[in-house]
Amino acid sequence: MSSSYRNRIQEFKVALGEEKIDLKALRELCFGGIPFEGGIRSLCWKILLNYLPLDQTLWDSFLKKQRELYTQFLKEMIIQPGIAKANLGLSREDVTMEDHPLNPNPESRWNNYFKDNEVLLQIDKDVRRLYPDMAFFQRPTEFPCQLILDPQNDYETLRRRVEQTTLKAQTVDRNRSGVTNCSDGQTQVSSPGKALNLYPSNEYEVLPNGCEAHWEVVERILFIYAKLNPGIAYVQGMNEIVGPIYYTFATDPNKQWKEHAEADTFFCFTNLMSENRDNFIKSLDDSQCGITYKMESVFSMLKEKDVELYMKLQEQNIKPQYFTFRWLTLLLSQEFLLPDVIRIWDSLFSDQDRFDFLILVCCAMLTLIRDQLLAGDFTMNMRLLQDYPISDVHTILTKAKELQDSS
Repeated sequence: MSSSYRNRIQEFKVALGEEKIDLKALRELCFGGIPFEGGIRSLCWKILLNYLPLDQTLWDSFLKKQRELYTQFLKEMIIQPGIAKANLGLSREDVTMEDHPLNPNPESRWNNYFKDNEVLLQIDKDVRRLYPDMAFFQRPTEFPCQLILDPQNDYETLRRRVEQTTLKAQTVDRNRSGVTNCSDGQTQVSSPGKALNLYPSNEYEVLPNGCEAHWEVVERILFIYAKLNPGIAYVQGMNEIVGPIYYTFATDPNKQWKEHAEADTFFCFTNLMSENRDNFIKSLDDSQCGITYKMESVFSMLKEKDVELYMKLQEQNIKPQYFTFRWLTLLLSQEFLLPDVIRIWDSLFSDQDRFDFLILVCCAMLTLIRDQLLAGDFTMNMRLLQDYPISDVHTILTKAKELQDSS
């Protein structure tokens, strides 16, 4: 470790050691990248994402309250519905039409339960594919949720709900010997998950009882978010936004923070989505807060900074939605390796107008490959833009800062 890097770590320690944190000074410090050592990045992100109050004397009581609130969400949205489902059929005398699973009323408890399962299936499918080039999300967490795994809670878990819903979604016959015949004609006798090939070899298998993989924790966070935000629920791509936050918190070297990575991630993700959610709401696409306006903003800025390149893309009819949609909605999480995404997010989160800075980063990405784009035809250029060739994020962020300073 170089002496300049040690000095930088010391600067962060001083900034984070203040009883009342100077947010402006911390933002300036974080913009150039946040050290991982000592859990500095994890702590800074919690402050930059407006989770932790600036007054450190409030942290203990605030965190206790938030983590208790998250536990309550788990009880109300996962455990209690799961207990009701597990008990279904054990006692018939108390079942009324209102709480019967076949009740056609769209407001009925069971109708909501089955709708939730549809959302859960989509989340499950997406989180199993989260950063497949890394082993982290497949590994067991050091701190599995004891409330969820408590054997005293006899309820239908999310894991079981996924298996059951998938079983029902396929054409399944059970012959007299109890062998399951699936619609593809194959006869299988293994567990429901394996029998239906729920866990292909390129996706994540479920760990034994008593263990939880990191991807299962992310699944739970997204399911709770969808339940609490029915107006948006879950949209594909949210998994790519929660993933880097959870990874950062779950790898915190300080155990007292790492132990609560799930609850802290949930609240930080919720705060980030409150700023970014309009990108996921289709009805707002063409409004000033929607994704179309932001995509056009990238091209407007490019026209201002490099009119020759702008004209070239216009001539070739390369529209911003062909590539900037993914860049903007997923905060570039699909364009770079996870450590590089995290470095970009250091700067993004520390900029007061974080999504304006994202547009600058996108514009910088275009100007850095201007020579290739000016020389290329439509096909070559589309390939470049959909599989961005520069992996050095430091160069990209430096260019974005230059563009910001020249505005």
